Amino acid sequence: MPKTILSKRLTNVYENCFHNFAVTMKTQLLNNRRSFDSTAVAWTRLASKFATIGLANLLAIGAMLSPFNGQTAIGQVAEGNEEARPTRRATLPPQVEKIDKALEASWSEAGIRPSPVEEDLKWVRRVYLDIIGRIPSFEEFASFAKDKSPDRRVNLVRKLLEDDQYTEEYANHWGTIWTNILIGRNGGMEERSLTNRAGMQKYLRDCFASNKPYNTMVYELVTATGTTKPGSEKFNGAANFLAMKVNEEKGVQATAAVSRIFLGLQVQCTQCHNHPFNQWKQQKFWEFNAFFRQTRALRQFMRGTDDIDQIELINEDFAGEGSHPEKAEIYYDLRNGVRKVAYPTFIDGTEIGKSGYLSEVNRRKELGDLMMESDFLDKAIVNRVWSHFLGYGFTKPIDDLGPHNPVVNIELFETLSKDFRNSSYDLKQLIQWITLSKAYQLTSKITKDNDSDDPAMGELPRFSHFYTRQMTAEQLFASLSVATQANRKGSLDEQQRRREEWMRQFVVAFGTDEGDETTTFNGSIPQSLMMFNGDLIRSAISLEPGTWLHELSTSKGTPQEKVQFLFIAGLGRRPRPEEIAVASQILAARKAEVGGMLQDMWWAILNSNEFIFNH
Repeated sequence: MPKTILSKRLTNVYENCFHNFAVTMKTQLLNNRRSFDSTAVAWTRLASKFATIGLANLLAIGAMLSPFNGQTAIGQVAEGNEEARPTRRATLPPQVEKIDKALEASWSEAGIRPSPVEEDLKWVRRVYLDIIGRIPSFEEFASFAKDKSPDRRVNLVRKLLEDDQYTEEYANHWGTIWTNILIGRNGGMEERSLTNRAGMQKYLRDCFASNKPYNTMVYELVTATGTTKPGSEKFNGAANFLAMKVNEEKGVQATAAVSRIFLGLQVQCTQCHNHPFNQWKQQKFWEFNAFFRQTRALRQFMRGTDDIDQIELINEDFAGEGSHPEKAEIYYDLRNGVRKVAYPTFIDGTEIGKSGYLSEVNRRKELGDLMMESDFLDKAIVNRVWSHFLGYGFTKPIDDLGPHNPVVNIELFETLSKDFRNSSYDLKQLIQWITLSKAYQLTSKITKDNDSDDPAMGELPRFSHFYTRQMTAEQLFASLSVATQANRKGSLDEQQRRREEWMRQFVVAFGTDEGDETTTFNGSIPQSLMMFNGDLIRSAISLEPGTWLHELSTSKGTPQEKVQFLFIAGLGRRPRPEEIAVASQILAARKAEVGGMLQDMWWAILNSNEFIFNH
């Protein structure tokens, strides 16, 4: 909150109006969204007043805001605007129709009707967040607004996926997602860590920048050898995935991570006993574990110190726990004390050679080959990507595809998984299928016709409306940077340093007492303080000369017009009449100080559910 607010006693008028605004912002995701008309003439005038700070694109957005009161799905023409736009339809991948028909059948069977299609600008905000990890800039809103084609949603998805200007952001976003999946949010940041986070991120960024086939990426991660540090002679960033998982506890962590992340099978609890609800037994756990017993992570230290410089992941001969390298068996104990033997065997029962000699059998490469043939590989990634875009997967949790776990829309799930394999594991194609489907176009507003579709209450998801979810810490940082134009300040190196500094604060603040991690905002005191008055927020609302908010406050235009710009820049919509009224009350309480009023409104917008949520 601005220092002027913290340092002064709030008047009753100010306190009441700010409280009213906070209540409005908190409940808006559940309320019926309304819009009020705005003419092109008014927006032309507003654009000309803001031309000094490069905001003339308000004209394009203003011209489109009235048609947004209807909902325009892919290939449709906005009501009342049939003559203004061509009627051609984009050629959509056949998988889009498969998704739509399958979900429509499930809605009919469940006796529910889907929510309306989301308004265009709000959908634009959603798809930017999901594909490249941030909200759109004002100019990007305007660019979309200028596209009068009924295919503009298709055009935008393909632009974000295929245009060179977004390649780096796409790769950074998905590289970050997968870094957190593979090594955790704190991976590589612990004291004496064997993982090099920068090396992991570099490998993954390169994968997504080149749109490397997903199966190839998995194979490289599972079979990697080399050093973990960028710039080293044998550098292979993929080695960071297993670097901290193979040495300790006989490679148990590697066993659990590979099966869960890439095959969607939860096996960790079968290390010591058979699973009570799962077909996976203790024998299978140790048979899968045997694939990793030829692998070691060797520490290499900085010269003259005991500080770890890097790790080299190697394969070596394995003599077995019975010192018979020709069989290289491993042993495990049943709960009744009986000792059993295990050899490398894949989840489908396929056995490989038992020899522990690397020259005869490379166990991890054999594992990689077997994984490439498994349909669990296809299902696990389809489930994960579907969940990323639609809030829930076909199973809950997404990384448990065991036969004990119910699957929603199982025929669609299996069809998409097969189609993904047939697409040569092209992740961008999978993203197109999902983001162009009808389910992804829907508003998050629940209606009386689909209020039973509530996975948060334990029900299986029906995808009849968009499920709201909170931004990750990374999305919040990137979105705040765009909304305040902080991403345009300084060199790329300076921006990266600023991001790393801010993200360190997020990593600390969003960790839990149990030592695990969270990427959402659950209202804890550290999280609230960071959003209320942290460095990131104070920079965002600064009125210092040269800042974005200072330029807005000192530009031409009425206070009401400037408030309108704040709402479009932050939320992708115009303010409602009651929000304009609150701004007027704050301006009066501020004794006509426009900068202070904008500061307070901007702080409230950035701390609102509507900004923090993807909806």
